[in-house]
Formats: sequence, C-alpha cells, structure tokens
Amino acid sequence: MPDLSQIVKAYDVRGVVPDQWDEDLARLFGAAFAEVAGDGDAPAGGVVIGHDMRPSSPGLARAFAEGAASRGADVTAIGLCSTDQLYYASGAMGLPGAMFTASHNPARYNGIKMCRAGAAPIGQDSGLAEIRALVEQWADAGGPPAPTVAVAEGGVTERDTLRDYAAHLRTLVPLEGIRPLRVVVDAGNGMGGHTVPTVLEGLPITLDPLYFELDGTFPNHEANPLDPANIVDLQARVRETGADLGLAFDGDADRCFVVDERGEPVSPSAVTALVAARELAKHPGGTVIHNLITSRAVAEVVREHGGTPLRTRVGHSFIKAEMARSGAVFGGEHSAHYYFRDFWNADTGMLAALHVLAALGEQDRPLSGLVAEYDRYPASGEINSTVADQAASLAAVREAYGDRPGVELDELDGLTVSADDWWFNLRASNTEPLLRLNVEADDAATVAKVRDEVLGLIRIG
Repeated sequence: MPDLSQIVKAYDVRGVVPDQWDEDLARLFGAAFAEVAGDGDAPAGGVVIGHDMRPSSPGLARAFAEGAASRGADVTAIGLCSTDQLYYASGAMGLPGAMFTASHNPARYNGIKMCRAGAAPIGQDSGLAEIRALVEQWADAGGPPAPTVAVAEGGVTERDTLRDYAAHLRTLVPLEGIRPLRVVVDAGNGMGGHTVPTVLEGLPITLDPLYFELDGTFPNHEANPLDPANIVDLQARVRETGADLGLAFDGDADRCFVVDERGEPVSPSAVTALVAARELAKHPGGTVIHNLITSRAVAEVVREHGGTPLRTRVGHSFIKAEMARSGAVFGGEHSAHYYFRDFWNADTGMLAALHVLAALGEQDRPLSGLVAEYDRYPASGEINSTVADQAASLAAVREAYGDRPGVELDELDGLTVSADDWWFNLRASNTEPLLRLNVEADDAATVAKVRDEVLGLIRIG
C-alpha cells in the first residue's frame, strides 16, 4: 500500500510522480473525493476538475475524473486553468472542485488542491483526513466497493471557463478608465501565461510578457517568486524598459508578487494594506484579516480606513476559516496569498494584481510613491535557522524576553514578542528542524539589533 503520510499534507495532496503517487492512486482519490465532498452524507452529484501545465497533470486529472464518475458524480472538466480559476468555477457552478498542480514545486512533483462547493476549503480538519482514510482502505482492498446505493456512472463534460473567470474579475475591479500603463509580467512558464492575456485584454495596458509559454519543466527559473533569485529577470526588464511596474506569478498563478517602477520589490504587506484600503472603500466598516507576521502597518491602515483588523495564524486554512466565521471583506498573508469575500473567500493573486493596477492607474504618482504610505517599517524578511531542539530554543527566547519591562509575549502561532518600537515572531516549521524568524521595527538599526540578539539565542553552538 502506498505511504500516504508522505503525500497528504495539511491542505492538499503533493508528491513526486510516479514515485510517490500515480494515475491509479489519483483514480482512488477521485472516488474518495466524490464520496466525501458532497452535501451532508450524500456523495457529490457533480464535481469540477482543472489542471496546470505540468506534463503529468492531464493524465492525473483524467484518472481522478474517472474515479469521481465511478461514484456517480457528473464531471465538468475545465482543462488548463489557474488555481483561482478553478475556485471561480467551483463558486460559480456551486460544485466541489479539484485542481491538479504542485504550485511552485519542481517539475517532478504534482498535487491536488480540493474544495467543496463554493470554493470552501478541504484540509485535514475539513475532509482531507476522511479522503485519505478511504484511499488507504481501498488501496489495501484492491479498489473501492460498489456504492451502497446503485448509481449510474457519471458523465464527463468539457467546458472552457477562462473568459467567464476574466469577466468576473473585471466586474470586481473596473479598469477601463485608468491611465495607460506599461506592465511587465513574468509567468515563470506557469499558468499566468494562460490567464493574464485574457484578463487584461482590451485594457489601456501595454503587456510585456516574460516566459508565457506553458512549460511544466520550468526551463527559465523556478515558478516561485518568493525566492528573490526568481524575480531577477523581471526586475531587469522593468528597469530596461521603463515600465510602470512588474508582476510575477507562481506556477499555478494563485500568488502574485509586485515590483515597482525601479524594479524594487513591493512587500506583500504593503499590497495587503493597499488592497484593504480599496476593499474598505467598497465595504465600509468591514473586517480585514491579516496573519501575525504581516507588517503592523496593515492593522494601522485598516483602522485608518474605518475597518476592523483581525489577526490570525499563518496558513491559508486559518485565513479561510476566519474569513467565513467573521464575514471579513478581505484577507492577506506575507506569502502573497490574498483572499476576497467577493471571490467566495478564496485566494486570487490575479484580483490583487488588478487592484494594484487600478490604484496606480487612477492617479499620477509612480508605484513607489503610491505604496510608500503603506510600506512604513523596515523588516528582516523571514530568516530560517536549523536547530536541534525547536522547543528548547523557543523556551530560551521566551525566558530571555519574558521579564523585560514594556515587552509583551503571545503564543497565537509560535512566539511573538512585542515592544513599542519593534516586534518579532519565531515559529517552528511543521516539516523541518527549522525556526523561522521575522523582525520588524521603527528603523533598520533596531531590526538588526533585535535580529542578531534572537539569532544569538537560538544558534548557540
């Protein structure tokens, strides 16, 4: 029996193909998904399935569809799409959905992101554990049993949702009246090359495309803009051409990173604050969610615009749960995931990008001037340290700061230590012997001082 503990993660399925999983296993996942993702105890009557440009994606998606159809689900296959395009289809059609992608991982990986109808997330605590248990049971038995109630096998219908997806986004952020902009977009050979031309079609935007050819072997660079090495080409093109800004998407195009007219990265916290201000203009008095390692500027901007900031743990399952519980209008993470109530509480980097384009195009300042009001504090970025004992290292830091006057500690997610003019968060990785440190302060000298003191405590020996 395959070791599903290696591929079933907290929020999705992800592993090396065919070493860790293959089409036979995908077929079982499809059958289990149809059983679990329905309404109440009833299996799903229909599902929507999409996939990215990886070489293994079409076959895995096809096998998954066969598995779902075998349990009576009618399958709508939307083919090549971004992850947020799959969420759109799930929301607009009212169907559970499955997206075949490994996001920014190397070419040999693939995975499944699953959701219930209306793009409601499926994670370990919301159905993924049950799906895993069924797949393990059926793999051990040589296949699933016959359905308890006789059902006709479902059919498979192909449907193209790209233009409907683009039209929906454009209703949420009208851009027809903006000033002309020159925009460089690096798709990293991922799904942004599929979606961006249609979403921006007909707008007063001159699009300068980088690596729009769909190629799941990623011949130019990894499709992970969080790594500074992967936005070097984008930065250079912006500077060379005098473009107004640059956008970089990850492999499945659900995250978007921004660089300004100087080629300098715009922090996801600044993008979160900018979009929050715009969403609060549409929804006065709304709640905006931010995870605990976004800049303190986010909460400040939310309050300044009449909203209520709500701080949450890191991780999209926590953000989506809080979005649904609180009715928040928007949520943002330091990792460039952006969530919108108007988009079924799901994350969409493309919609965040449209907000940035609209904000820039509605006024005459360069992007660096526009975001300056949202980018208020120096920060360290995330610093990883390999440690022998995560708990002992966290305890040492807790002891060092616990009795200092004017310092507060909280443990919502790892350890956050705050003073009037600085704060830091130290979190343990769930998968590696690492501690992740983020520091922010009123000035760069204080960032360096706090950073060095904390690293000195955890990197002893």
